[in-house]
Amino acid sequence: MSANASPVAVLYEDNHLIAVNKRCGDIVQGDKTGDTTIGEEIQSYLRHKYNKPGNVFLGVTHRIDRPTSGVLILAKTSKSLARMNEMFRQGGEIRKTYWAVVDKKPDPEAATLRHWLVRNEQQNKSYAYLKEQPNGKEASLSYRLLATSDKFFLLEIDLHTGRHHQIRAQLAAIGLHIKGDLKYGFPRSNKDGGIHLHARSVAFVHPVSKEEILITAPVPEEPLWNHFRQVTGD
Repeated sequence: MSANASPVAVLYEDNHLIAVNKRCGDIVQGDKTGDTTIGEEIQSYLRHKYNKPGNVFLGVTHRIDRPTSGVLILAKTSKSLARMNEMFRQGGEIRKTYWAVVDKKPDPEAATLRHWLVRNEQQNKSYAYLKEQPNGKEASLSYRLLATSDKFFLLEIDLHTGRHHQIRAQLAAIGLHIKGDLKYGFPRSNKDGGIHLHARSVAFVHPVSKEEILITAPVPEEPLWNHFRQVTGD
């Protein structure tokens, strides 16, 4: 790897933001494992690319679960970090689209799901309920069936809110399990420890330039994803 090579695929970069295609297993925020975060990897890349001897500012604008892949946006300035954090908090200013491979065909093939999610900190898991719950947060998403294989089904999901394990919990609540997701009911893990949930794209108005930005991440190189890549023409 050359000195300027990125440890992960860079999807977009300007003076304010950098977006990468997060791999399954990459950790966004440091935890008790002590594993190197993707932010630390990108900081090292930026240090070498721009020949900066000191510390490089890099802020996390949003989070993606460790077993999930796809678009991750980081801020290169404190101003862009504050603005992007606020946009992600507001929800309506950023459109997040995910692809999920599930074990059953959804019925109906397209719908909007609304639940109240209750997070169990000890289990690191969220539970979805149809009625309002104490300490629950309202969660909403829309899905549509995009493609099929002999055993699995590809859904495209638009997130309307950003809750802990939202897609995983809401799909499990209607009997759909993401391939490899043991925590939410799929019977077997994937070889790489990841799950077939991919942050496909993020669309937003740039916090500084005010341009409309669309960042799309190719799916991982893996047999089932490769099948859906061919079917969808990705």
